[in-house]
Amino acid sequence: MDNRLGTAARTGWVVLAVTLLLGVIFSAPASAAPRMKAATAGTRAMWLWDIGTARPADVLSWARTRGVREIFVHAGPRLPSDTARLTRIRELKRGADKYGIRLSALGGDPAWTTDHAAARAWQRAVLGTGLFAGSHVDVEPYALPGWQTDQATLVTGLLRMLQLLQADNPRPLEADIPFWYHTIPAGPGVTLADAVLARVNAVTVMSYRDTVTGPNSMMDVSADILTRGTKAGKPVRLSTETTQLADCAHCTFYEEGSARMSAALTAVDTAARAYPAFAGVAVHHYASWRTMKP
Repeated sequence: MDNRLGTAARTGWVVLAVTLLLGVIFSAPASAAPRMKAATAGTRAMWLWDIGTARPADVLSWARTRGVREIFVHAGPRLPSDTARLTRIRELKRGADKYGIRLSALGGDPAWTTDHAAARAWQRAVLGTGLFAGSHVDVEPYALPGWQTDQATLVTGLLRMLQLLQADNPRPLEADIPFWYHTIPAGPGVTLADAVLARVNAVTVMSYRDTVTGPNSMMDVSADILTRGTKAGKPVRLSTETTQLADCAHCTFYEEGSARMSAALTAVDTAARAYPAFAGVAVHHYASWRTMKP
C-alpha cells in the first residue's frame, strides 16, 4: 500500500482525527451496550446468505450436528414486507429458539460507509421484526474506488456508521473485518482495528486460510486482532471459507474438504485458547459448507 499522502489526503486525516475525538467525547462507547458473551472452544457460527432457497428444518439440522450456536441470517431492508422470506425466518426462529441457537441479522453494503441513512434504515427494519438477537454487519469500504484516493474519508465514514448503529439499538452489534485493519491508520496513534473494536460488541475476523499455524496461517493472520480484542475486552471470532476461490486456493478449505477442515478448526480451538477474546469459529457459508467434498 502506498502511504504517501498529498495535501488533500493530509487534510483528510486532520478531519478524521477531529471526528474521532468528537466521537469519543460526545458518544457512548460500545462497552456501554450489552457485550456478547465469548463462546467456549468448539463453538461454531455460520453465514446464511439465502434463506429463500434453504429449508429452515435443514438449516437447523445441519447447525445442530456441527456445533453451530449462531447463524448470521441475511435480511434485506424490505424484510417486513417480504412475506415469503419473513415466513421462512419466523420458522427458522422457532426452531432456533427450541435448540438454543442465536439468530443475528446479516447485512451490509460498501455504500453504507457513507450512506449512513441506508444502514440505519436497514437495522431499524430487520431488528423491528423481533426475529434477531442483534446485528451482524459486513461492510467493506476497501471495495470502493475511494479507498485508493481518499482512504481517510472512508475510514471516518465507516466508524461513524458503526457508532450510529450502536447508538440506534441496544442489541449487540458485530462486524466482519479483514485481519489487516491494524495496518490502517484511524487517527494519531490509532489503528482501524482498535477504532472498530471501540464501536462494536464483537468482531468476526476474515481469517481465510487453509492452515492452522505457521506463516500466513489462520492463527498467524489472526494473532493481532485476537490480542487487540483481548485488550479491549471484546469477543473475536475467527472464520473459515468453504467456497471455491480461483484466485486464492490457500484462502479456502474447498480443495481439502469437510473432514480436513473440521480437524483444522479443532486445532484452531486449541491454539486460540491462549487468547481470552477467542469466541469460536464462523464458517462461510451454509450453502457451500453443505456441498463440500467429504
